[in-house]
Amino acid sequence: MITPQKNNPLHGKSLESVLHFLVEKFGWEELGNLIRINCFIDNPSIQSSLKFLRKTEWARKKVEDLYIHVQSNIKE
Repeated sequence: MITPQKNNPLHGKSLESVLHFLVEKFGWEELGNLIRINCFIDNPSIQSSLKFLRKTEWARKKVEDLYIHVQSNIKE
């Protein structure tokens, strides 16, 4: 039996949708300033960023943490 994850803000969100949200909110340049990783700074694209983030846990965590922070500020 699968239990709902009420306290998990990432439940049901794909990494791609999180990335699209952040790019739409901040743009690539600002996102690269907030999270200093090359896939956001040097010739950024959704596909190259997804490929990197899926392989690099620490970078994915930074992206997810930023998303959670932004979402919590929107709801307040």
